[in-house]
Amino acid sequence: MEDTVNSFSLFFNYGLPILLLVFAYFIGNMIEKGHFRNIRKREDAVHGFPVVSFDTMPEEWRAGSSTMVTGSIVISLDYFKRVIAGLRGLIGGRIKTYEPLLERARREALLRMTESAKEQGYDAVFNVRLETSRLANARRDGNGTAGVEMLAFGTAVKFAGRIG
Repeated sequence: MEDTVNSFSLFFNYGLPILLLVFAYFIGNMIEKGHFRNIRKREDAVHGFPVVSFDTMPEEWRAGSSTMVTGSIVISLDYFKRVIAGLRGLIGGRIKTYEPLLERARREALLRMTESAKEQGYDAVFNVRLETSRLANARRDGNGTAGVEMLAFGTAVKFAGRIG
């Protein structure tokens, strides 16, 4: 009987947390892969729409009207990747688990901005900029990041005419 109690105690103290980490890893990877598939599909739909970082409008563009367009997203790491990043933070170096998070955030914010411009009937976006900010702390001590916001913004223009 005592062996059974000890086995249950070991499982709840060690096995369950490890099981939850493994579960979080697989679920997090599934969600991330699904988001990347969705991003690729939407990028294909806006392919060819001019989005440039030039701070002045190209000379061959003749703007009839313009407005500012934005796209933003708040995104978070899954628990497993947060644990791995915390361990990597102890020894320093490149934190690879954050790279897909930031790539997804950048691409999603740019897509939302581009889709907004297209939906409003604009022909191009120039002066595109990206901003990022940490939105929440993962721990009560104020350290760690639970989520980041990525904001893409630029000037959308409707062409009055085009030279050449």
